[in-house]
Amino acid sequence: MKFSRLSLVLLLVLLYKSLNAQYLERPLEKVPTNWFNLDYQEDGIRGISTERAYREILKNKTSKPVLVAIIDSGVDIEHEDLKSKIWVNPNEIPNNGIDDDGNGYIDDIHGWDFLGGKDGKDIDKECLEITREYARLRKHFKFSVDINKLSPDELAKYKLYEKYKSKYEATVNELRKEGNYIINFYSQYVIAKQLLCRHLKVNTISQADLHKINSRDAQDLQKARKILEIFYEIGEDESKLKEAYEYYNNKLIFGVNLNFDPRPIIGDDVDNLNDRNYGNNEVKGPDAHHGTHVAGIIAANRSNEIGISGIVDNVQIMVLRAIPEGDERDKDVASAIMYAVNNGAKVINMSFGKSLSPQKYAVDAAVRYAESKGVLLVHAAGNENENIDQTENYPSKYLTDSSMVENWLEVGATTWMQSPSTVANFSNYGHKTVDVFAPGFEIKSTVVGSKYEELSGTSMAAPVVTGLAALILSYYPEFDFRQVKNIVLNSATKLNHLQVARPGSSEIVEFGELSSTGGIVNAYQAILLAEKEAKMNPKNQ
Repeated sequence: MKFSRLSLVLLLVLLYKSLNAQYLERPLEKVPTNWFNLDYQEDGIRGISTERAYREILKNKTSKPVLVAIIDSGVDIEHEDLKSKIWVNPNEIPNNGIDDDGNGYIDDIHGWDFLGGKDGKDIDKECLEITREYARLRKHFKFSVDINKLSPDELAKYKLYEKYKSKYEATVNELRKEGNYIINFYSQYVIAKQLLCRHLKVNTISQADLHKINSRDAQDLQKARKILEIFYEIGEDESKLKEAYEYYNNKLIFGVNLNFDPRPIIGDDVDNLNDRNYGNNEVKGPDAHHGTHVAGIIAANRSNEIGISGIVDNVQIMVLRAIPEGDERDKDVASAIMYAVNNGAKVINMSFGKSLSPQKYAVDAAVRYAESKGVLLVHAAGNENENIDQTENYPSKYLTDSSMVENWLEVGATTWMQSPSTVANFSNYGHKTVDVFAPGFEIKSTVVGSKYEELSGTSMAAPVVTGLAALILSYYPEFDFRQVKNIVLNSATKLNHLQVARPGSSEIVEFGELSSTGGIVNAYQAILLAEKEAKMNPKNQ
C-alpha cells in the first residue's frame, strides 16, 4: 500500500483514538513529571495544588487511612511505588482455601478478580457490547422475518435487532477504515526499520542514520527511509504506534467477532445477576497496565523518594478486576461495586465506560446500594470528544427510572497547556452530565514491573478526583460523601469564561459550557474549605 504524506499524517492522528486517548496536539516543551500536583499561582501550570495543600495546611495534621476501590483491568500489587499501599483484608487468612470472613470470596486478600476462573485462567479480551447484543438477537432473526406475524414483544425485539445490526455494521466499518491504516502502516514500519537496520548494521535507527541512505541506494531502501522520515517528523515513537496497532488489531479480531465468547473461562451464569460468587483472587490479571497507572495517580508512595507522588498519603487500594480489553459486562461492574461497598471502601474509582448497557438496571441497583451505604463513586467521562448530555455513556448517574444518584462525580480531562488548549481534545463533556474537570493529559504514573509511563485520558482525570476525595476523607474522616462531594465541587477553580477549544473541534467556547461547575478541581482550596466546615461543626474535628 502506498502512503502519501497526507495519508500518513492522518494515520498518525488516528493513533490517538487508541484506548488511552493520546492527545492530538504535541507539546512544544516538557512539563514537570508531577504537573498534576502543582499550583497555578506558584508554578504557572493548572495542576490541582496538592503539594501546596500538604505544605501549607496538612503538614502538621494527622490522618486516618482511607480505603479506595479501583475497578479496572487489575493492579500490579508488587510495584515498588504501590506495594505499601495495597489493602490487606484483615479478616481473611491468606491461601488457606477457606472463606474466613464469610463474604463469599475465598482468599480475597487484596480484592477480587471478576474476570477469572476457578482454575486460575483469566479473561483478557472481550467483545464490544454492541457485538454481544447483536449476536444475541441475530440468533432469532438472522433468517427472513415476516414482521406482520410477530407478537408485540417479538416485534419490539426485532426493531431492537435492526437498530443493533445497523450500529454494529457502522462500528465494524469505522474500525476497518481507521484500523487498516494503523495495521498496514505498522507492518510497513516494522519491515522498513528491519531493512534499514540490516543495511546500516545497527540495532536502532536514528534520524541521523536516515541521512546515510541516498538516491543511489536501492528503491526499497529509499522507500523505507521515507516511511521513517515522516514518522520522526510527526514526532511519534514506536511504543505508541505499537499500542495503536494492538488496539485496532484486537478490536477487529475480538471486539467485533460475533463468534468470540470467552465467558466459559469464568463458568458463571452470565445472565443470573444474583450469582456474584465467581472469579478468583488473582487481582493483577494478564494486563494490569491501565489499572496500575490509575492506582499510582491516587496512591503512589509520597515518602519513598522514588517514582512519583500520588495525591493521598494515607490510603489503601482495594483491587477489583472487572474491565477487560473490550467492553466490560454490566454484571461484573455491579458485582465489583457491591464487593467494594460490602468490604469497606469509601470511594470507588471507575475509569471505564461504553455506549450500550443492556443490564443497566443491575449496575443502577449497585450504585443505589453504594449511595445507601455512603460510598462515593468517581467516573471517567470518556474519550470520544462527545457531548454526553446528548449521547449514551455508561455507567451513569442517571438511572433507568429517570432519577439521579447523589454519590457520583463525572470527570472530564484537562491539559497543562494554556487557553485555548486547556481542555484535552479527546475529553467528553456535558454541561449537565460532567461535574468537573481534572488533569488527564500526559500524566506520569506507575505501570507494571515497577516502571513508569505517561498516559492520557479521562481515565487519568478520574483518579485525580478520587485521590482528592480520599485526601479529604483521610484528614476529615467524619465527613459523609455529600460533604466530600460538595467540597470537591465548590472548591474547584472556576474558569467559566475561559476561552477553550471544544473537544474534537476548533470551535472556541467558554469553559463553563463543558461541565456543571465550569471548574478544575483544586486540593489546596478543597482543604481550606474542609477546614472551614470542620470548624463550623466541631463533631467533624
